[in-house]
Amino acid sequence: MRNYLLKLCLLLMLPAAVFGRTIIVSPHTQIQTLKKAIDLAKNGDTIIVQPGLYTSINTIVNKELTILGEGKPVLDAHHREEVVTITSNNVKFDGFIIQNSRTGSMRDFAGVRLSKVQNVTVSNNTLLNNFFGIYLSDSNNISVINNHLSGSNNAENSGNGIHLWKCKYVLISGNYVTHHRDGIYFEFAKNSTIENNVSEKNIRYGLHFMFSDDDTYLHNTFRNNGSGVAVMYTRRIKMLNNTFTQNWGGSIYGLLLKEISDAQIEGNQFIRNTTGIYMENTERIRVTKNNFRSNGWAVRVLASCYNNYFTNNNFEGNSFDATTNGSLKENYFSNNYWDKYEGYDLDKNGIGDVPYRPISLYAQVIEQNPQSVMLMRSFIVNLMDKVERAVPSVTPETVKDEKPMMKPWKR
Repeated sequence: MRNYLLKLCLLLMLPAAVFGRTIIVSPHTQIQTLKKAIDLAKNGDTIIVQPGLYTSINTIVNKELTILGEGKPVLDAHHREEVVTITSNNVKFDGFIIQNSRTGSMRDFAGVRLSKVQNVTVSNNTLLNNFFGIYLSDSNNISVINNHLSGSNNAENSGNGIHLWKCKYVLISGNYVTHHRDGIYFEFAKNSTIENNVSEKNIRYGLHFMFSDDDTYLHNTFRNNGSGVAVMYTRRIKMLNNTFTQNWGGSIYGLLLKEISDAQIEGNQFIRNTTGIYMENTERIRVTKNNFRSNGWAVRVLASCYNNYFTNNNFEGNSFDATTNGSLKENYFSNNYWDKYEGYDLDKNGIGDVPYRPISLYAQVIEQNPQSVMLMRSFIVNLMDKVERAVPSVTPETVKDEKPMMKPWKR
């Protein structure tokens, strides 16, 4: 007991600076800018910025600080520079409106930039009318949480909403991104998690990533983006329980996979897209327990794809369930539900007694002659498809589901 009281007395005798000070920024005090507060602060201090409009011409956060906005104060760069740049480790930046960064073709100006840092959290901010929103480069162990980003919706003056380059162990969670070029962009960003975000109405891609291995994408919604979602030149990714919807137009996809290997696409919703999944030069992709509903093409698998597995998926209300541009080999379909399946189940085990061929003759005709789409749902097309299913001659012989399900899978 005596030792405990002695330690407590010594603790109380320590100067307040050991625990960090709190510095208040307000239009009504001597400290009226965030920059001045940072100049006065020491590592471990907390800066609280009270409500107001503050000019922030690339304010540099170069100390280990907690910076909190009270009542959403506004940091405005007036289109002159970046708004805030964080160059120190161990920073928390929370609760601001960050707006009006400069735009430019030679430099990627951002609302908030993180450069060569670790253990930084950017959370609960609103970013408006910035060229790039939150820009991370060469940084590790970063959290970007619950931010709202809205760009200019101008193709010439819009960078990406959340942009990562050469990063590892990043958490992107609970953000809303709209009206940027790409909502979320990864390049050489690895071992990261993207979850519970909404990316919609962006000019190009809702999500676009390249050379970004070992990432996991969970419970995100990608809706009504200019070109859908693109995943390129990447290995070992997981895309689980996401929603891809309302991505319409020529060469627009719910999800485009190009030069991808060893990926898991599971539990996702592909609803009302021109193409649900488009696959080119992919290997060892497992597409399972997804719902493909009301798409133009549910899946388009090019002949350059190998060893991909489609199992336990539901295909309902799609104009075409599957198509390819050539002889599709070593891609496997099993235990999927197809609403166009017209087979029977005499032994009542829930599995059709005859295989289902998801690639129709008409789908192959459209693949070679897109103009023939005008004949869709005509009598002659239905007749062609029925004859082809009875006596296959043009559709790939190897593409068939040996165990089609009689009822949709329920998750």
